Amino acid sequence: MVKTYTQNFNTTVYQGTITVKTGLFIDGRWVDPVKGGDSIDVVDPTNGRIITTIQGGGPQDVDIAVKAARKAFKTSWGLKVPGSERGRILNKFGDLLEKHAEELAALEALNVGKPFIPTKLFELRSVVQVVRYYAGWADKVHGKTIETNEKKLAYTRHEPYGVVGAIIPWNAPLMSTVLKIAPVLATGNTVVFKPSELTPLTALFIADLLNDAEVPPGVVNVVNGYGPTVGSAIALHPNVDKITFTGSTLTGRKILKASAESNLKGVTLELGGKSPTIIFDDVVLDQAIKWAALGIFSNMGQICTAGSRIYVQEAVYDKFLKGFTAYAEDLTKATGPPFEQGSRHGPQISKIQFDRVMSFISSGKSEGAKIRIGGERYGEEGYFIKPTVFVDAKPSMKIMQEEIFGPVCSIVKFKTEEEVIEWANNTTYGLAANVLTENSARAIRMAHALEAGVIYVNNTISGEINVPFGGYKQSGMGREMGEEALATYTQVKAVHINIGQVL
Repeated sequence: MVKTYTQNFNTTVYQGTITVKTGLFIDGRWVDPVKGGDSIDVVDPTNGRIITTIQGGGPQDVDIAVKAARKAFKTSWGLKVPGSERGRILNKFGDLLEKHAEELAALEALNVGKPFIPTKLFELRSVVQVVRYYAGWADKVHGKTIETNEKKLAYTRHEPYGVVGAIIPWNAPLMSTVLKIAPVLATGNTVVFKPSELTPLTALFIADLLNDAEVPPGVVNVVNGYGPTVGSAIALHPNVDKITFTGSTLTGRKILKASAESNLKGVTLELGGKSPTIIFDDVVLDQAIKWAALGIFSNMGQICTAGSRIYVQEAVYDKFLKGFTAYAEDLTKATGPPFEQGSRHGPQISKIQFDRVMSFISSGKSEGAKIRIGGERYGEEGYFIKPTVFVDAKPSMKIMQEEIFGPVCSIVKFKTEEEVIEWANNTTYGLAANVLTENSARAIRMAHALEAGVIYVNNTISGEINVPFGGYKQSGMGREMGEEALATYTQVKAVHINIGQVL
């Protein structure tokens, strides 16, 4: 019997009661795993205590979900349903997300440990915008007529793949969920969806909203579970036509391998990053400090575009370092649980991630970098780490080459454009880069020279829903967001019609 979890919130910033079903959502119904499944503890990162326990599935559950998705694609979704109707349903889903924004923000804050107020004010607004944006695209996925000769008509159709397997990470589970589901549904695909076992609560909550939005049974299926069981089963399943994955580069490699070993399914990967933030000496310094801090400390550094390598031109280096250190000190004072008034900095997601970030800090110290501020845990319980700033880091150090995924950065002095371009590109990653300068010609030169899929000029991590997002090099393949995401979930069919040629 599928169990439910009820959370009563009574805090200074949110009060309410939220109920979440903790089973699997397959074919429009809540079900138990066929073989009992795993019991997965969902842990509060602020104190290490268990929030609730969810049911995890296995390969058989994935198979049942894939069959439900395939049936729905052929009979009640896909090309059977006009784009205008898919758009109407997505818009209704967006309305329901907006209606339940406070509950969703509370679950996201509780599960991830991120501050509730900014989650509610900014992230939930973007989540709703994503769904409405792709609702608007649902009836605008067009092919084209191609001129050949007077005896032939040639045109293209952009058709859905069929069943999409979607696997998301734990750092921004709600946004990651809609960034997959909205364009998948808009283009006529169905989906078998695996949330992270660490942060499944918002995905489980919105499953019921999908029913309320009149999404037909089987169009969206949610199978909880671990990566090596459920994730692997999705990636290897011969009747999954497309995989979309957001997460680590290591796991992305495994998914590519699984695609090759199964049915050569299409693969889109949004992977890790090691983004540089480059600050020239003509900036408005207080703005540069705030943007650079936002770029590394947002969500406790647990963002794929985190600007963990901060390069500052020598003329403003000392002033920047002083101001940035003061910012980090103020942020440390604002560290606390997500529902505490004034909280701006929360914990890492888990004990494993806490230990991983602390190991990077130890590595930086052992290789000769110096800690300017932070470098230690905050408080006596939970997985809090103080915002940490290194100086005197060298390009070859581990903290300069590998993704940390925590509130840790290195500030490095540079002299010339040519020098900083070489340093910035000296990594296997290429997801994003940040450039802060008042010189427009320099900004354009830098944007063109940096090897990254997304360049932010005089801002950081402030992407737009209608602008494509994705990486170069080992930061992935394919694009999310914007019109380009439609190409991710459609195949192009060319049609040649003879209208006069006689043999």
